[in-house]
Amino acid sequence: MIVYKSAEQIELIRQSCLLVSKTLAHVVSLLKPGVTGKELDIEAETLIRDNGAIPGFKGYNDFPATLCISKNDAVVHGIPNESEFKEGDIASIDCGVFMNGFFGDAAYTFALKEIPDETLKLLQRTKASLYKGIEQAIVGRRLGDISYAIQESTSGQYGYGVVRELVGHGVGENLHEAPEVPNYGKKGKGIRLQEGMVIAIEPMINLGTRKVKQSKDGWTVVTGDKKPSAHYEHTVAIGKDSADILSDHAPLELEIDKNDYLREILI
Repeated sequence: MIVYKSAEQIELIRQSCLLVSKTLAHVVSLLKPGVTGKELDIEAETLIRDNGAIPGFKGYNDFPATLCISKNDAVVHGIPNESEFKEGDIASIDCGVFMNGFFGDAAYTFALKEIPDETLKLLQRTKASLYKGIEQAIVGRRLGDISYAIQESTSGQYGYGVVRELVGHGVGENLHEAPEVPNYGKKGKGIRLQEGMVIAIEPMINLGTRKVKQSKDGWTVVTGDKKPSAHYEHTVAIGKDSADILSDHAPLELEIDKNDYLREILI
């Protein structure tokens, strides 16, 4: 059942999302070769708790960390560990927080300087597809309009693999609520979008096959052919004329611009 949010509740979700954005920006300021995912995870948890919030992922279905850090061929749900980042890595960093009774959720894929051109294009096009989906997140459209926009701008145009086993979701008092938001679908299909709906739109797009498998750790999802995967996410409220993006990538993109070790993903 979809839980519709009041304007006041949407503002509380926005505050949680903005803390996610602040956390990701802090993590990005530290991201460079030689740093470990575990070190970033500790920094993220400290910042979240210092702001009176709780990490949204840690303990969720027994997930052991504050961040999901998914490198290279990992799609999502990577567990931060002692492995050091190195030049040429890409990494999706996904963060959630729980504050004032509501969750916030956002993600971004980062590139440590020189990466193959085909990988850079994958990141740029996946990021662009997020905004193509958001353009459809308005009152009166159908859920399938969001899904189709993402699929057409990735698989349709470039032949990328659109992951089907993992989807976006509603956000509110629970981290994952109805409805599910697939990154593939048909125009005009699915539920009608209405005011009060808050959803996380998160394209997960593979350079090669759409097929994925789960690693032995029970969490990390990797591509079936070991080719890179990209993942970007915003939490948005359905709007009358345009979606209200509750999370904010601008702070972390400012940190990317200042970080000599990272490459901007321009679209």
